[in-house]
Amino acid sequence: MSELLQDRIATQAELHPDGVAIVMRDEQLSYAELERQSNRLARLLVGAGVRRGDRVCLLMPKSPEAVVAMLGVLKADAIYVPLDVTDPASRLAKVFDLCDNRWTLASGAVGGALGELFADPAFARRHSVGWMSSTSAGDHNVPAAFSLADLQSHSAEPFARHSSADDPAHILYTSGSTGVPKGVINTHANVLAFLDWARGYFGTTPADRISWHAPLHVDLSTFDVFGTLGAGARLCPVPPEVTLLPHRLVRFMAEMRLTQWLSVPSVLTHVAKFDALPWEGLPTLRRVLWCGEVLPTPTLVHWMRRVPRASFTNLYGHTETTIASSYWTVPACPSDDRADLPIGQACAGTDLLVLDADKRPAPVGEVGDLYIGGVGLSPGYWRDVTKTRAAFVPHPWSGDRTARLYKTGDLARVGKDGLVYFVGRTDSQIKSRGYRIELGEVETALEGLQLLHECAVVAIPSDGFEGMAICCAYVSNGAGPVRPAALRERLAKVVPQYMLPSRWLDLDSLPRNGNGKVDRLQLRAAFTAPPVPVR
Repeated sequence: MSELLQDRIATQAELHPDGVAIVMRDEQLSYAELERQSNRLARLLVGAGVRRGDRVCLLMPKSPEAVVAMLGVLKADAIYVPLDVTDPASRLAKVFDLCDNRWTLASGAVGGALGELFADPAFARRHSVGWMSSTSAGDHNVPAAFSLADLQSHSAEPFARHSSADDPAHILYTSGSTGVPKGVINTHANVLAFLDWARGYFGTTPADRISWHAPLHVDLSTFDVFGTLGAGARLCPVPPEVTLLPHRLVRFMAEMRLTQWLSVPSVLTHVAKFDALPWEGLPTLRRVLWCGEVLPTPTLVHWMRRVPRASFTNLYGHTETTIASSYWTVPACPSDDRADLPIGQACAGTDLLVLDADKRPAPVGEVGDLYIGGVGLSPGYWRDVTKTRAAFVPHPWSGDRTARLYKTGDLARVGKDGLVYFVGRTDSQIKSRGYRIELGEVETALEGLQLLHECAVVAIPSDGFEGMAICCAYVSNGAGPVRPAALRERLAKVVPQYMLPSRWLDLDSLPRNGNGKVDRLQLRAAFTAPPVPVR
C-alpha cells in the first residue's frame, strides 16, 4: 500500500508517543495525543457521511487543533481545503461553491463570517460545521454539529484507509485574475516528494524545533507541519500577536529555542529594519529559510552577520509545483549589497527550465520564460480544465507524451555559474506579505463596486513589511468624487485585507500608450512619488 502524508506522523507516534509534537502558548500536544485525536475525528467524519475524495474546508488559524483537523480529514480519505480566516464572507462563499463541500471544521474568530453565510437558508441546508474547540459559535447563529469535546466518544484506534498517494491531499485556493479563486490540487505524492528531498538536504531530526509562521491556507504551512511532524521534531506555531512585532518575534525564536525558521522574506526584512536581532543572537538557530518573494540582499547580509552560526537557504516555487522547486544555500555572506541572489538549482526529481519563445533552452545569460516539471507538478486546478490546460503545457521535447510543464509566468536567466536567477513577472501577478495576488482580481472587485468609471491596479516595490505596495489609479463615474477611504471600506467587504491598495490616485483619465491600453509603466512612475494619504 502506498505511503500517505499521515502515515509518517503515525510512525512517529509509535516511536516516541510522549514526545512533544506541537507547542503553542500554554498548549502542548504529544505525538500520541495527536494520533488519538485525529483518529477520533476521522471516525466521526466517516460516521457523518464523509467519503473518499470529499472536500472538508478548514476555517481556522494555525493551532494544534488545526493539525488535528488536517490529519483527521486525511485519515477519513477526504481532501482538506484550508481557507483564509481573514477573507470576507462573500469570498469564502465563492470557495465553498467552487470546491463543492458539505463539511467545514472551524475555530477561532470566524463565527461572524460563518454567521453571514448561514443566514442564507440554501447554504445552511447544505453545510455542516464541526467546531474544533470546546465551545461552539452559537452566539453567531452558526449551528454546530459537534465540538472538540465530542471527539472523546469515538474510538482512538486507527482504521482501514483507501486513499492512494496519487489522490489529492489538499486543495489550496489562490488569487485568480478573473476574480474567481483557483483551486490548486496537491497530491500526497507531490508533497511527499518534496518532504523526502527536504529531510535529506536539511537533515531534520527529532531534536529540531521548527517554526510555523505561514497561515494555514498558504502552501509553506504544508512544509512546516508535515516536514516537522514527519521527522518527529517539535512544531512551534507563531502566535498571530507576535508576527508583526519584530522584537517580540525574535524573543519568540529565542524562548522556543528554534533550530529552523521559515518565512516569507518580508518578515526577515521587517526584523532587520527595526534592528531587532542582537549580535551573536539566537544561538540555537541552525537554519534560516525563505520562500515566496525576492529577499533584498541587505536583509540577508544583516541576518548573516547577526546569526553567524546558521545556514541560509533560498527556496523558490509555486503552489502548482508543490511548496518549492529549487534551492540555493548561501555559501558566504555577500560583500556587495547589490549582488543578485539566485533561486539556485532544481530539487531532486524536478525540472527547472529557462526557455526562449520557441521553447528551446535560452542561452546562458539571456532572459527566458521559466517552466517547472517533475514530481511536484500538480494535477491541475480543481474542476477547471480550461485553466489547467493553459497553465500546464506539454513538455516540448520529452519522449513521454504525458509529460507536462508548468508555465510559471516568471522570467529568469541561467548564470555562468549554472544557477537560475529570477528576473521578474510576465503578467500582473505579485507576491505581497507572502500572498500570491492577481492584480486583475483587485481590479475586478473594484469595478464590481460600480463607483468608478475605470481603474487600474499596479504594484511597486515597498520598503515596508508587505514587500510590494498595491496602488490604485481611478476615475470616478461622474456621480461625484469618490474618496479612497470609502473605496477601501467597500472593497474590504469583498477581498481580503492583504489585497487592499495602500496608495490611491484620483485622476480625470487614465494614461494610455500607443496601443490605447492603460499605460501601467507611467502609473508605476506616478506612484513612486510620495504616497497620497487616504482621506
